[in-house]
Amino acid sequence: MEKTYTIGNKTFVLDQAKAEEAFAAKRVINGRDTMFFNILPLKYQWAYDLYKTMKSNHWEPEDIPMQRDVEQWRGSELADVERWIIKMAIGYFSAAEGIVGDNIIHVVRELVTAPELKLVLGRHAHEENIHADSLVYMISSLGINPHECEAMFEDIPTIDRKTEFVVSNSRALRRDMDLTQTADKQALAKNIFLFGQCMEGTQFYGLFGMVLSLYRQNKFPGIGQMFRYTLRDESNHIDVFRNLLMDMVEENPDIWTAEFRAELTDLMRQAIELEKDFIRDCLPVNAVGLGADAFCQYIEYIADRRLEGVGLKALNPGISNPFPWLAEMMDIKKEQNFFEGRVTEYQKASALGSVDDDEL
Repeated sequence: MEKTYTIGNKTFVLDQAKAEEAFAAKRVINGRDTMFFNILPLKYQWAYDLYKTMKSNHWEPEDIPMQRDVEQWRGSELADVERWIIKMAIGYFSAAEGIVGDNIIHVVRELVTAPELKLVLGRHAHEENIHADSLVYMISSLGINPHECEAMFEDIPTIDRKTEFVVSNSRALRRDMDLTQTADKQALAKNIFLFGQCMEGTQFYGLFGMVLSLYRQNKFPGIGQMFRYTLRDESNHIDVFRNLLMDMVEENPDIWTAEFRAELTDLMRQAIELEKDFIRDCLPVNAVGLGADAFCQYIEYIADRRLEGVGLKALNPGISNPFPWLAEMMDIKKEQNFFEGRVTEYQKASALGSVDDDEL
């Protein structure tokens, strides 16, 4: 079917069949190879919807006051382990956020082909930059030596092992990939699962819980607020990578073998053990009213949610959430205005209200 437009003495013929063929050629991978960023008509509506939500949730670190955090950091009311938690959080996340963004740009976004997928992945990478910038803001506000943060990331063995766990995978995919071959498709799917469900979806949550435990006790209100916004972003990132994996599997059923599913489950098992070791370094003595064992249980609980979210069996079926209050902490629809003492919306008017409790 063709549609003809005559404007003055010129006639333009639009071939609808050709346009429909281009739409049908949209794929997660191995789709139409084009430099044109034709987002419409949408094939992956979820990607565009998440992009709009993520954009509406935009926040800037400098909008959050750090005066009280600085006073507490310089004062005498904090226990040594509470300062250590903050240092570990800043030391780990200041580099980990960049690792995630780098993998999105140089691995995943390079290989997916549908424009709306590239769009949401671009926003995902941008939010990793915002998170990294928030850590720079924390470091400069508290007066922490940035070289000490770098040393923590490189010299603490549990951080080094967590880093190598993901970086070695990302590095291995920076080559020519033949995505017509099942093995290479599985390698990409494994990367998407590793970064979305194991790293961002599980391994980030130990320190999130610790920082928000301090925040709950009116310690580090600025840092706690930034981590709340970061965790809201992370819930969207988990959705991006989960949906991406599920659509990729649907379009490429040869990926989803019993052996591959077992490999992903084992990958999560490794992620949990690495995170438990890290948690014990972050919380070597009981503090913030909680102990390392409770955070280890929380990681097992979160990991099972991630596994079930992509159709895999739980490793610890029936395990309970030791921190039900965390879901409540993430309801950040309304914020108290720091300067005028009135309730205001931090998000723009079109934004969705809060993190889904199911993500916690």
